[in-house]
Order: sequence, then C-alpha cells, then structure tokens
Amino acid sequence: MKSWAKSLKRDVVALWIAARSPRTPVAAKIVAGAVAAYALSPIDLIPDFIPILGYLDDIVIVPLGIALAIRMIPAALMADFRAEAVSTDRPKNLYVAALMVGLWLVGLVFIAAWFWRKAR
Repeated sequence: MKSWAKSLKRDVVALWIAARSPRTPVAAKIVAGAVAAYALSPIDLIPDFIPILGYLDDIVIVPLGIALAIRMIPAALMADFRAEAVSTDRPKNLYVAALMVGLWLVGLVFIAAWFWRKAR
C-alpha cells in the first residue's frame, strides 16, 4: 500500500510534467493537466472533514483520473516523465486552490441568498 501511494505521488508529478511537455498529445495534455492540477491543489473540492464524501475524491476520483491520463500518454513518454518526476520537487497548484475557494464562496452566496428569500 505504501509503495502504491508513493508511485501515485510520482505519477502526479509526472502528469504535471506531461501537461507542460510539447511531446504530449493534446487530449492527454488536457486530462493530465486537469488531474495534476486537482491532485496538487492544497484545497479539495470536497473538504476531507465531510464524512465519507470528503475522502471519496482522494480514494476514487484522483486515482481514476491518474489512470485515465496515463493510458492516454504513450508508454515511452510516460517512462521519461516518471524518470524526470523522481528528481523534481512536488509542485503546488495555488491557482486551483483559489478556484476551489471561489467555488465554495459562490456556493455559500447561493445558499445564503436562498435562505434570505425563504426568511422573507
């Protein structure tokens, strides 16, 4: 289990590298970029403190996205990206973190507006 988690972390960095590489096919680049951006974001779409759903993205959605992106990238290219990922520090994606905070704020505004209309 520990080695699987370690390889998952390496693959996220490899996908981040793949998304920025001109050698990656366009469709794979989009999927790899989206998966890496979400996985590297310090803020989840569904916060971990929400029972069951909070860990659903970490346990199911992220690994499935990684698997899909890896299947879309040619094996030889993915091997190169994995080798490069071993020597690269894990980046953080603050843009996606800001997007997640923005989505939560918009959601809270809609909920507050709904309660405001019901209270009147």
